[in-house]
Amino acid sequence: MSDKIGLKEAMSIGIGGMVGGGIFAVLGLAVSLAKGGTPIAFLIAGSLALLTSYSYTKLSLVYPDRGGTVKFINQGLGKNIFSGGLNNLLWISYIIMLGLYASAFGSYAPNLFSLTEDTNLDTHIYSSAIVILATAINYYSIKVVSKIESYAVIIKLIILIGFIGVGIYGLIGNPNLDQLNLKSWEGPINLLTGGMVIFVAYEGFELIANSASDIIEPKKNIPRAYYWSVLFVILLYIIIAGVTIGSLPFKEITRAEDYVLAEAARPTLGQIGFTIMTIAALISTFSAINASLYGGSRVSYEIAEDDELPHELTSQFWNQPIGLIITAVLTLILVNSLELESISTSGSVGFLLIFSVVNYSAYRLSSNIKANKLITLSGFTLCLIATIVLIIQQYSDNRLGVIVSISIIFSCFLMEFIYKKYKKQS
Repeated sequence: MSDKIGLKEAMSIGIGGMVGGGIFAVLGLAVSLAKGGTPIAFLIAGSLALLTSYSYTKLSLVYPDRGGTVKFINQGLGKNIFSGGLNNLLWISYIIMLGLYASAFGSYAPNLFSLTEDTNLDTHIYSSAIVILATAINYYSIKVVSKIESYAVIIKLIILIGFIGVGIYGLIGNPNLDQLNLKSWEGPINLLTGGMVIFVAYEGFELIANSASDIIEPKKNIPRAYYWSVLFVILLYIIIAGVTIGSLPFKEITRAEDYVLAEAARPTLGQIGFTIMTIAALISTFSAINASLYGGSRVSYEIAEDDELPHELTSQFWNQPIGLIITAVLTLILVNSLELESISTSGSVGFLLIFSVVNYSAYRLSSNIKANKLITLSGFTLCLIATIVLIIQQYSDNRLGVIVSISIIFSCFLMEFIYKKYKKQS
């Protein structure tokens, strides 16, 4: 029983996975796309996450496995080139999320310490350094990774809730509050696109699936862990978005897009608030990088163990899965090659596609897992539509992000096809 976890711990995994570096990384981007309707964009993305969490709940109850999403896709589709390609995409999506968190860390860090006169260079230096540090910690001790995550979840939630409390007080009489009016909202398509670009801020609830086999009283606690953690984060994000838009004019949000949460604390708390939120962002993104490196290396191990990637990926390098060093190196390449918006778009496309297939798996297995076919089919359809809308809408504004997203998806399936063909011949 010492290895078992209760409802609080399971919810901490889900909330910690969602409120990692996502909100710090993508809030400014969300406002640039949805303007005054940003809280609605977060609600749209959260509703899709909540719908998908239904499929995850039903699948986790019947197929509790440390493989989580990998297990669900293989269970619903069987082990073939398509499922293998999707599982490869899951691993790459972890790497994209790492790139997003590292980029956010690099954007916030220069506000405290400037290494050079070139802010852009500082960003890349900090982003690369934090990935290398987190990789070293993962190699040193998994227990240290776990402790960092446990403390970080508490610290960032306390700071964010404090930011909300102080921020709401500071909204009294603030003229920027008018920016939340309906006239300042973008159109429905832009609200949907804004929600989908920032969907990466919600993807972390799927980490609960990896711990489903360890949760006590699973029939009661697994559904609560998924639903309550997603609902809590939806509410948290909506309020944070509202406070931010009510605190700063749009031009200030645009100027500070990459570190907007820190800037939003300045009107009420001054430089101290700016510094506190910057520190919160650094703690959050660092803990998210730590946890995602661990998760990404485990995903690559699970995929290789299922024989969907070369079996060599189950081998170890310095007493850790070799996937850890590969994940770290690919993250370093990504974070020094793409801008934050392109990384966010790629991550959202990847996870929306993966979640659509998980919903489809739940639909196909509905009789086995006692799931409502209409809900699972709705989740599949809406995730797929959201993916298509995101790609079409972003193609004109962020063509590079769309090209990268499609190239990654194509490469994942091509890699699986080549591997399966080579394996047959050998």
